[in-house]
Amino acid sequence: MKNTVIALGLAAIVPFAASAADGRLSYNYVEGGYVATDSKGGDADGFGIKGSFAVHPNYHVFADYTGQETDLGKVDVDQWRIGAGYNRGINSTTDLVARAAYQKFDPQYGYDFNGVSAEVGLRSQLHPVVEGYAFAGYEDYSKKHGINPDGEFYGRVGAVANINANWGVTGEVKLAKAGAREWFVGPRFSW
Repeated sequence: MKNTVIALGLAAIVPFAASAADGRLSYNYVEGGYVATDSKGGDADGFGIKGSFAVHPNYHVFADYTGQETDLGKVDVDQWRIGAGYNRGINSTTDLVARAAYQKFDPQYGYDFNGVSAEVGLRSQLHPVVEGYAFAGYEDYSKKHGINPDGEFYGRVGAVANINANWGVTGEVKLAKAGAREWFVGPRFSW
């Protein structure tokens, strides 16, 4: 029975999926969803929203926001970043992408920190209905009140399963050098 339901679900998606990919990656999208962070200092979860807008065929601007609550102490932690990126096609389905951003880490209690990040990676249309991406980056926050957070390298990998030309489901994981993992899953609207 379970196999029949899965087969029917896939059959229902196929007509939409064929129109989902035109061979070009879109840098115009907004997505929202569930965010969870696992770290040595404790776990947190909440929601996130991300967006990107192409200002030129090779340039885009982007912004991210997450609002999470820690399991220990129920403390709210807001994070956001805003930046610009450069994308260049290296073949018909894959782009090389470089991005830089200003970001902020703002816990409910304690000090907030301003920082910057830079990342480079690949986005690729792996299949007519599946896009994948992988980035390597570095982020650093400024010293404040005698506290100097260490800068750290990170990796981000993710995928988008397109349902039709505009809608898809995205999933991502960010792995930091210090052992923290941030998960994101939710719907994406592209245009």
